[in-house]
Amino acid sequence: MIDFSKSLFENAKNGPLVCAHRGVSGADIPCNTLSAFKAALEQGADIIELDVSKSRDGKFYVFHPGMEKAHLGVPMSLSALPSKIISKLHFLNQDNVPTVCEINTLEEILTFLKGKCYINIDKFWIDIPGITEIIRKTGVEKQVIVKTDTTEKYLKQVARYASDFMFMPIVSKKDEVTDKLVSEGVNCIGAEVLFKLESDEVCSDEYIKSMHEKGRIVWVNSIVYNHRAVLSAGHTDNIAVTGEKERGWGWLIDKGFDIIQTDWCLMLKNYIEERKSK
Repeated sequence: MIDFSKSLFENAKNGPLVCAHRGVSGADIPCNTLSAFKAALEQGADIIELDVSKSRDGKFYVFHPGMEKAHLGVPMSLSALPSKIISKLHFLNQDNVPTVCEINTLEEILTFLKGKCYINIDKFWIDIPGITEIIRKTGVEKQVIVKTDTTEKYLKQVARYASDFMFMPIVSKKDEVTDKLVSEGVNCIGAEVLFKLESDEVCSDEYIKSMHEKGRIVWVNSIVYNHRAVLSAGHTDNIAVTGEKERGWGWLIDKGFDIIQTDWCLMLKNYIEERKSK
């Protein structure tokens, strides 16, 4: 159970927290929808990850940019469409059949999730000032985790508009970016690490230990959105759910990662509990 009076680092001390990638989807429930987020909460997600797109007229929606054709059957980007058109669109299910699920605004989803779980807002960089305004308007500042890569432009905007938010840079090599951000007054609580090989520095025992000694979180992804994009040296959801949980999730848990982002929330939650009981 998440205790929002404690830090994210403290809440993760009893084993990794589970982040539901775009909620929990499947069958007639599409990802990044209110239904997917309700399902994630039912399955015990500690964190819900969601994506943000921006309409032509400046309204923010929960949708993964670039997935319009796959998830909506629409050949145009939401960024090219006005909100009056977007409000009439519906998601497709896994059989490419229209559902009753509409594209929710970011404000609607943040209002729904208030007080329920941590919220990771992906694609924060598409409009850091604008998304920050919605976060503050809905009063979820203490729940929200925001991330960008280490592009200087993004880091400067985070420092200017959202320095009080829980922030994690996305890194693939060991560097001093977390120390630098903290020294500049950014609430940098850790890092999301991407690694192709088990020998990469950002998944080394030394790196994880050094981060923990500073009270910082290390986030890892077991998701597979494209098998050619290696995020965690092959320790993936695919391996775990097809019979090799130890090689998939077990390796990540043993390394000491604090958050695991997955598409199989309930299975991972159950596996973590099974390991604790042994």
